Amino acid sequence: MVLNGNGIASEYPWETYKADTTIDLQKHHVPTTLIDKMAYWTVKSLRWPTDLFFQTVAAVPGMVGGMLLHCKLLRRFEHSGGWIKALLEEAENERMHLMTFMEVAKPWWYERALVFAVQGVFFNAYFLGYMISPKFAHRMVGYLEEEAIHSYTEFLKELDKGNIENVPAPAIAIDYWQLPSNSTLRDVVTVVRADEAHHRDVNHFASDIHYNGRELKESPAPIGYH
Repeated sequence: MVLNGNGIASEYPWETYKADTTIDLQKHHVPTTLIDKMAYWTVKSLRWPTDLFFQTVAAVPGMVGGMLLHCKLLRRFEHSGGWIKALLEEAENERMHLMTFMEVAKPWWYERALVFAVQGVFFNAYFLGYMISPKFAHRMVGYLEEEAIHSYTEFLKELDKGNIENVPAPAIAIDYWQLPSNSTLRDVVTVVRADEAHHRDVNHFASDIHYNGRELKESPAPIGYH
């Protein structure tokens, strides 16, 4: 960790970036195949838990996918085409989302316990799912991110209506996204939503690659966003 001008610990400078908030909010992959429909309804069936559940779940897939791809390509002595980096960056970025909102929300003990539950259950379930069908795993994450975009859009509406207080952005968010020092919660939600749109596109793209009978390494990964 390094200290910013206020003496607050922050992420390393080379791990920070400025989000591109020019995103397509309506973009949606229409499920046509059986696997697509299974992925879509798996996400819909998980929609009932809290947003904390989704934030916690979202931090898992990139790590699992990156780890499995890393081990696979080690065995084959092959390059990844940037996909290991892209997936691990996704996991790190989602972790920063969770850490940022924990600074704002100040979770209760049972919400923290949920993180342990997700790590113990969802991590292993997704690990197995990825081993069986990467195309399903990436498609499911694509739909998960579509739900996240919708949730953050509704969050922004509530902020604009004044139903949620637009508090100052936490220092961790200002440092990570290189936001102005006077940024607010609304600014944070806007850049987080942009991140989710990027993850949506990356995972749908990854699933499409598998659908075409190719491996991820055969198509350059869309890295550099983070």
